[in-house]
Amino acid sequence: MSTRRTPSEPTAAASAPVQPAQAVELLIGGMTCASCAARVEKKLNRMPGVSATVNYATEKARVELPAGTDVADAIAVVEATGYTATPPAPPAPARPEQGPDRGEGDGGGDAREDEALLTLRRRLLISAALSLPVLVLSMVPVWQFPNWQWLALTLAAPVVVWGAWPFHRAAWTNARHRAATMDTLISIGVLAAFGWSLYALFLGHAGMPGMRMEFHLLPEPGSSGAGEIYLEVAAVVTVFVLAGRYAEARARKRSGAALRALLEMGAKDVTVLRDGTEQRVPAQSLAVDDLFVVRPGEKIATDGEVVEGASAVDASMLTGEPVPVEVGVGDAVTGATVNAGGRLVVRATRVGADTQLAQIARLVEDAQSGKAPVQRLADRVSGVFVPVVLLLAAATLAGWLLAGAGPEVAFSAAVSVLIIACPCALGLATPTALLVGTGRGAQLGILISGPEVLESTRRIDTVVLDKTGTVTTGRMSLVEVVPAAGTSTAEVLRLAGALEDASEHPVARAVAAGARAELGALAPVGSFASTGGLGVAGVVDGHAVVAGRPSWLVEQWSQHLDADLRAAAERAQAAGRTAIAVGWDGAARGVLVVADTVKPTSAAAVEALRGLGLRPVLLTGDNAAAARAVAEQVGITEVVADVLPEGKVAEVRRLQQEGRVVAMVGDGVNDAAALALADLGIAMGTGTDVAIQASDITLVRGDLTSVVDAVRLSRRTLGTIKGNLFWAFAYNLAVLPLAVAALMNPLLAGAAMAFSSVFVVTNSLRLRGFTPARV
Repeated sequence: MSTRRTPSEPTAAASAPVQPAQAVELLIGGMTCASCAARVEKKLNRMPGVSATVNYATEKARVELPAGTDVADAIAVVEATGYTATPPAPPAPARPEQGPDRGEGDGGGDAREDEALLTLRRRLLISAALSLPVLVLSMVPVWQFPNWQWLALTLAAPVVVWGAWPFHRAAWTNARHRAATMDTLISIGVLAAFGWSLYALFLGHAGMPGMRMEFHLLPEPGSSGAGEIYLEVAAVVTVFVLAGRYAEARARKRSGAALRALLEMGAKDVTVLRDGTEQRVPAQSLAVDDLFVVRPGEKIATDGEVVEGASAVDASMLTGEPVPVEVGVGDAVTGATVNAGGRLVVRATRVGADTQLAQIARLVEDAQSGKAPVQRLADRVSGVFVPVVLLLAAATLAGWLLAGAGPEVAFSAAVSVLIIACPCALGLATPTALLVGTGRGAQLGILISGPEVLESTRRIDTVVLDKTGTVTTGRMSLVEVVPAAGTSTAEVLRLAGALEDASEHPVARAVAAGARAELGALAPVGSFASTGGLGVAGVVDGHAVVAGRPSWLVEQWSQHLDADLRAAAERAQAAGRTAIAVGWDGAARGVLVVADTVKPTSAAAVEALRGLGLRPVLLTGDNAAAARAVAEQVGITEVVADVLPEGKVAEVRRLQQEGRVVAMVGDGVNDAAALALADLGIAMGTGTDVAIQASDITLVRGDLTSVVDAVRLSRRTLGTIKGNLFWAFAYNLAVLPLAVAALMNPLLAGAAMAFSSVFVVTNSLRLRGFTPARV
């Protein structure tokens, strides 16, 4: 087994590149697909000396401007491309009565996002309510009462004009810049069907009382086909695409929650020592060298140095290490970690943007911004498909006119070309498969954020697994009791468990829980005393009992461990476990071993991941001995240990530079940046909100077998999407010649298009039968 330690990162002064004259972040408005982000990025990078990255998911552009170039110049370029650009509003300064996280900048941005999402939802619901009766009236002849077509027109018109307005506006913007996207296809398809219906109603025969929808396989001689309307096509296409756009907008809104969750993890208020008195103030008002008090159970407000007291600090949210760190005077502590023991007085050494928590937030943001936007297949093809269809429709119209077939036949054939090319199936291909696939995933506890995730699951070849909380339970448990000769296991458990039950230390709680599970109720403790970082002492059933580090029992209490007990303690420490020596009445009587245990399904899940063609790597902030012990239990041969959050990012980047496509599985704040940087981020739902928000897939069950199911379901959903897209394009291309040859009237073209949509939906519904792997 190979175990690597990530080398120390170079100092910021040594590694930082020369900074540009100005680096700004712009909020980009009006983007509707990944190709929009690519277009904005391309235009910005054409500016002399400018380097820009545009992230469609976060709707932000990070722009580095050279000296002499103003932010207004970059904004003007974005606006000339057809989009909007504004600098983020600075957060309002905190006032003592305001508290943190109430700045107008973030809150205002959230309000704008929520309002945009509510507007889209309102547009979807109203359009759906208006389209349903149009669909029913058009498809059920017995319900077609006299003049029903005018009611259908009245209901469909708002959907086509107002409901589909975002698509028409984007299509017009694209047209002005000689570009085509899915919005162009949607707008053309909807307007073609609606335009033909208006022609048939006002200039044809469809507006006559008693009109019924008629169907002819081929255009009848002398008939223009102007007695048919396609209002349901125009309305229903709009509703389906709006539904897909709404689901996408919701997923995109969640992408920015990782940074907010990081900042919210810090302490909100802090007790500051000023002029010898304690004052409660907002944590963000702290300054360097301020002294503040941290009581047991409180979060440490900012990075600092302990000047008074001793305690155990739970730093697992940053380091991934399940064992609390003992700290005393002179030791450094990190903001947002939790004081698990005694009272501490801390001197602030770093505040605000300089803290380790803020640095992790920047890591997450940098990783998300650096992730290349994935252009959807439909958008790539539509750039060629739309112009070809438009030219083909124009050529069909001109060809039939030159052939002397008459304007009505020529126009009918041209409209048939447009309708058969209507992107109904194309617009449904991704959203329906996503809806069914992600719905099935939710039933299985697998939450998939979007189509880019599915593409990543197909390509990944390496899966990096965090240890604590991912492969292991993330909780300390009593795993072994070694009694001395002449002492029973039950006696060691009874006295040690009762003593440790009086302590709040996480290791003590694990011992007490193990003893209680084995023996039931525990005896009361008298004369209890705790020595920070070393151990505890007290009286249980008349016995003077001590429990703590083996060296403490020897040095403080002169209770020497015999050879068997020393060997047990050394074995535990070599395996990365915690050994607690127990003694009473002046002699060492036993050793308790506490460790983070491996989840029961982890080994089988690792083997199943190998069966999917993935190479497993264990990546942890824990020590090498503990990491090797866990890796051996689950069958992983490659281990990277003793890494901090930036080390995890560096390891993921190193694998990517080797040409590997990396999936990262984790559950803690220390994993958030690596989850965001990885080609596929998978978070255990039992972990922190930060890890979940930074990931692409969230596993509610917190079980590694869910990773296997997530990869399988994602790959199958992606295969369904690609099959849908192929059918949508291939079907259109196959029947377009029939429309050009006037062998398909507009109604038949609409029926053909509807059939392709039915196929796409039916194909997507097969995902409901997905079954989880049995490992």
